[in-house]
Amino acid sequence: MLFILFNLSTESWSQTGSPSHAIYDALLKKHVSPEGRVNYKGFIKDSVVLNQYLTIISKNAPNPTTWTKNEQMAYWINAYNAFTIKLVINYYPIASIKDIGSKVQIPFVNTPWDIKFIRIGKEKMDLNNIEHGQLRKNFDDPRIHMALVCASKSCPILLNEAYTADKLNAQLNKQSSAYLADSFRNKITADKGQLSLIFKWYSMDFNKKGASVRSFINNHSKVQLSNKADISYLEYDWGLND
Repeated sequence: MLFILFNLSTESWSQTGSPSHAIYDALLKKHVSPEGRVNYKGFIKDSVVLNQYLTIISKNAPNPTTWTKNEQMAYWINAYNAFTIKLVINYYPIASIKDIGSKVQIPFVNTPWDIKFIRIGKEKMDLNNIEHGQLRKNFDDPRIHMALVCASKSCPILLNEAYTADKLNAQLNKQSSAYLADSFRNKITADKGQLSLIFKWYSMDFNKKGASVRSFINNHSKVQLSNKADISYLEYDWGLND
């Protein structure tokens, strides 16, 4: 399997120069269940291959003038999720990604999302830089929050395939519908919405251009919230998604 994965790196890139995500796609299919459970021990065994993919990501920063919007979004979503896996396996076994914050001894760094262990081109980044400085800043699409996975049980599940430009819209819609249909993460009836705290933390992203959390849910959920439905928020489970 390792030999096959290394051969995947020779696949052609798109005409605009964005890198192939085939290596990462194969790793996800191998180590992530359809329910989004992550086999971190498996990623540790295949860490050489994961590092190969991360090196490709690091050396090929998006070019907004030649890459399509979907190529850029897919790149940053994959980068966030793949580097999150890398961060977790660096400290595994852990009960929660939040435990990493207490393990690092770096001045002014209090959370795992503030550790600058990512290099994109010539820039050193942390996970917050990718989420807030790239995706939320440059792409007005709240479905992003259904794709970014912070390695926790209450997060959206990790899709067991890489995001790609040609499938991105369908993948984001699939993730949005799956997240809302999951009664562990959201409990939705016509009269009541017990929602993930993601919808509260990032309410400004869902309440733009006449949209709302309620309209987002009704666009992606089989169960429709009435206009008078009460909305509350569930406790967030930061346990590791393994």
